[in-house]
Amino acid sequence: MSDPAALPIESLLGEICSVLRERKRLVLAAPPGAGKTTRVPLALAGLIDGFDTLPSKIMLLEPRRLAARMAADRMAATLGEKTGGRIGLSTRIERKVSKATQVEVMTDGLFTRRLLADPGLEGVSAVIFDEIHERSLNADLGLALALEAQSVFRDDLLLLAMSATLETKKVAGTLNAPVIESGGRQFPVETKYLGRTRARIEDQMASAITKAVQAEDGSILAFLPGAGEIRRTAERLSSLPANVSVHPLYGALSPREQDEAVRPARAGHRKVVLATDIAESALTIEGVHVVVDAGLARVPEFEPASGTQVLRTIRAAKANVDQRRGRAGRLGPGVCYRLWDEEETRGLIAAPRPEILNGDLSSLLLSIAEWGEDDPYRLTWLDAPPGGRIEAAREALIAFGALDEAGKLTAHGKAMAALPLDPKYASLVASADTKGERALAAEIAALASEAGVGGNSANLVDRLVGFRKENSPRAKALKRQAERWANGAAPSGDAALLLAKAWPGQIARRRDGSETSYLLANGRAGEVETSSPLARALWIVVADMIGAAGRARITLAAPINEADVVALHPPVIEEWASFDPASHGFKARRVKAIGRIVMSETPLPQPSGEAARVAFVDFVRENGFESAGIGEPVRVFLARLSFLHRAYGEDWPDLDEALLAATAEEWLAPALGGGRFDMPSDGAVLNALKQSLGWPKAQEIDTLAPMSVTLPSGRNAPVDYLDDNAPLVEAKAQELFGLSRQPAIADARVPVTLQLISPAGRPIAVTKDISGFWNGGYRDMAKDMRAQYPKHDWPDDPAAAKPHVGMTKKRLGSQG
Repeated sequence: MSDPAALPIESLLGEICSVLRERKRLVLAAPPGAGKTTRVPLALAGLIDGFDTLPSKIMLLEPRRLAARMAADRMAATLGEKTGGRIGLSTRIERKVSKATQVEVMTDGLFTRRLLADPGLEGVSAVIFDEIHERSLNADLGLALALEAQSVFRDDLLLLAMSATLETKKVAGTLNAPVIESGGRQFPVETKYLGRTRARIEDQMASAITKAVQAEDGSILAFLPGAGEIRRTAERLSSLPANVSVHPLYGALSPREQDEAVRPARAGHRKVVLATDIAESALTIEGVHVVVDAGLARVPEFEPASGTQVLRTIRAAKANVDQRRGRAGRLGPGVCYRLWDEEETRGLIAAPRPEILNGDLSSLLLSIAEWGEDDPYRLTWLDAPPGGRIEAAREALIAFGALDEAGKLTAHGKAMAALPLDPKYASLVASADTKGERALAAEIAALASEAGVGGNSANLVDRLVGFRKENSPRAKALKRQAERWANGAAPSGDAALLLAKAWPGQIARRRDGSETSYLLANGRAGEVETSSPLARALWIVVADMIGAAGRARITLAAPINEADVVALHPPVIEEWASFDPASHGFKARRVKAIGRIVMSETPLPQPSGEAARVAFVDFVRENGFESAGIGEPVRVFLARLSFLHRAYGEDWPDLDEALLAATAEEWLAPALGGGRFDMPSDGAVLNALKQSLGWPKAQEIDTLAPMSVTLPSGRNAPVDYLDDNAPLVEAKAQELFGLSRQPAIADARVPVTLQLISPAGRPIAVTKDISGFWNGGYRDMAKDMRAQYPKHDWPDDPAAAKPHVGMTKKRLGSQG
């Protein structure tokens, strides 16, 4: 273990403790390797000589289970103890805490549950949010609730936010807290760019690792986006020298496998650790002097239209790749191999997008309702949750029965909130009819929350059998957890029937002519693997599926008989219509269906207005606005809204097309006619969008972000909000004569970019300072224009000239 005295944070511990006790809130910026995670909690708890003991427990929050366990074990080892004594650990499936515990390390999701159960945090002196820069949804929610708890219940509670980056202004501003910055312990790292090829990422990674093993000394830490890529890369590294071992490292592995990846290699041996971003900041892997970075990240993104969370593989942000590179220099000089070209680094986004801005917010909204707050915007956020995603979450919770129409928590919602589960699974457990079914639901929720438990079969029945037989520490912990949720009852009942009762929209039937494609009652489609036993079932109930709409993969489901489906949810006779974007027409039919699953149908000559409106909105939700022929007004509206959000902040919502499509049924309906269906005009769509903002913003948007501005010539020129130089107005130079000040909008906060065009309509100049342009760039431009367009007016003093719409000198003379 490294000498704590050598850690850069040591010299600041006294200041950190003093300022935090005095100001109650503090932001600490310390790069990886500074020692903040393990030394600051010990100092605050008085477990380091020279520091006073706080009167009660310190809570250290980590965004990941592995980081929490490693931090607890390292601090305990510093004290010559094992975790569970003065240093405790609490995660969803592991708890090592005693009466002697003074520092309790826990995952940030578990902290939120603790705070909801005890808003006063009795027996806690300080809460430390570690790795706050990762901006997990649980951390953002926990911080918002902790700030309110401090303000309302515990003015003596100390709150410390620690970040591995120096971008702390936003966090400090939100907390109204001072900032202390620490240096890191970083050795030089040489960066080698290998370029990006069209080969599979695991092939590129295996080649780069092989090259690094041959060219460099020390162990290697390689970053890949997910467990699948890690497994496939490991398969390609079978020919490495005998003294080089390969170890995966990701969240779903057992503690034993994770420990094996993190501990130092044996004497005379080297190791290759294939990791997700779990190893970016909180862990130090002994012996690593080489990093190989694929430059990719896998991020969750919620699709409101489909109601599912999708994992997308994207380019990692600059902050992430810089942290990965730094891992090579934690213990000595190192080397970082990057699987892209150097110039690509300049195009990376600065930091990853916080989960609160693109994730599923149903669990967040349920927790806020349990807190007793029906308006999330009354809490203090690092980034306020987007309004559209809050509405999507509200609708989902109302559908689960967790909230009433007024947004208040129902009795069923309280039962759901008491379970540390995603609302979908919490509803399954809370809605069970019998004790045995509740226990069965708890088992399903437990194994569905942990990849690989009970095997890897997509058949839920097989997974349940495997789960009940499995005796790994992780499986045992999950079984104990499920028993607690079920109040000790023994599981009984039929899993498929249980799911079908709780989630009727998840019932699915195999499509005609296919063995692997299924249509769900909620209208979504999904595929099962060809080799899956589910592929032989005509009807299934889907417990889990991943992927975007149109390419979703069913990962867990149970077969069910058609007779049971019909008995639970008898088919309903309805009129349906479908929209044809090519003809802007509709096809109509009378169907007998269970949700969107058609049992039989009869064609109709034309749809009713209501059926056509439903079909059009459904088409928009599934295919987007562009395909429906109304993309232009939506793009312009969103651009204007984004402009106002930048100018005024949270006073104006920051929406996107996905959110508008998900809520189209609410705001678009007024533009689709009353009795019969009317294909909406651009103006009707724009008006419906404005009205969705509510009063007075529906009026203010035209004032603050107008569609046109009046030029000196008297012409109303359109404002382009989609251009890179937006807001931009295009005008002939003659229309701007006499203009001495740059036009501005948004209460004159934002100048309009002027793009001057020639008499032939070609761009000739762009300016955000018209006065400076008249005195400078205009002179050279006018010289060229006089040669090309001698009949037009190019005065020497345009600021004093009379504006007009670009007439020739002859026409000007006749008018004079």
